[in-house]
Amino acid sequence: MARTKIVLAGEGGQGVQSIAKILVEAGYEANKEVLYIPNFGVEQRGGVSIAFCQIADERIGEPRYSKGDIIIMLSDRAIDRCETYVDKNSTVVYDTSVCTKKPTCECKEIIGIDANKIANEQLSARVFNIIILGVLLEATHVLELSDIKNAMELALGKKFDAKPELRELNYKALEMGMSLVAQKAGV
Repeated sequence: MARTKIVLAGEGGQGVQSIAKILVEAGYEANKEVLYIPNFGVEQRGGVSIAFCQIADERIGEPRYSKGDIIIMLSDRAIDRCETYVDKNSTVVYDTSVCTKKPTCECKEIIGIDANKIANEQLSARVFNIIILGVLLEATHVLELSDIKNAMELALGKKFDAKPELRELNYKALEMGMSLVAQKAGV
């Protein structure tokens, strides 16, 4: 059974929960089994926000897991909180333009990206989370790009219809995120 366990962690306001919602909606629309467990704390006051997601081809028998296949860490505190979910088979992604340290866990691969810097300098700070969604999509290949775009339309379609330039901006952010991982892989 193919099952991908995903941990997304960042500071409140970075859009971690929004990424997770779009991701599991895309999985659901693609006829996959999906599970999303948000971990809300005091993130609106500066705490760490974590989303646990699973996407599978068959029924997901256990909602909780101790180790993720991919762990995305978007702040120093997210690194501190989430290294426990990493093992030798995990891929770790962290944002080098936000984090002042690098994860030190033993894992299959650590990918450093500068998504926040790219969002602020080339696009808009508001699409930082969509860049991360593109990174996740390219790093896992758990879903097709069309699945993600369809889920984005479901989640953001009204905003896109009111301001069509937002659709283009978000799609560009998604593709930039994908290209960040492809560049690291030498593709």
